[in-house]
Amino acid sequence: MIPLRETETGVIFRIRVVPRASRSEPAGIQDDALKLRITAPPVEGKANEACITLLAELLGVKRTQVAIIAGHGSRTKTVAVDGVKAKEIAARIAAL
Repeated sequence: MIPLRETETGVIFRIRVVPRASRSEPAGIQDDALKLRITAPPVEGKANEACITLLAELLGVKRTQVAIIAGHGSRTKTVAVDGVKAKEIAARIAAL
């Protein structure tokens, strides 16, 4: 299980992104981060937008509740999800 940090507004955790994949999907856990395969290329923020869309879909939240707070130009990113508890996110990630 990946480490989840609960804040006043939601949950913060790390993701590891693989751009230009054949399909967008979760790909397990890598180095304490949720690994996501994304079809979008890492150009002009397209991969970041695809990450936000995929995470919102996987976690059952709105896109506006998901934000990349660190690592915009890196494959390893820190993500914040507002309006949820760590237990909810842990259960949803475990179900993937």
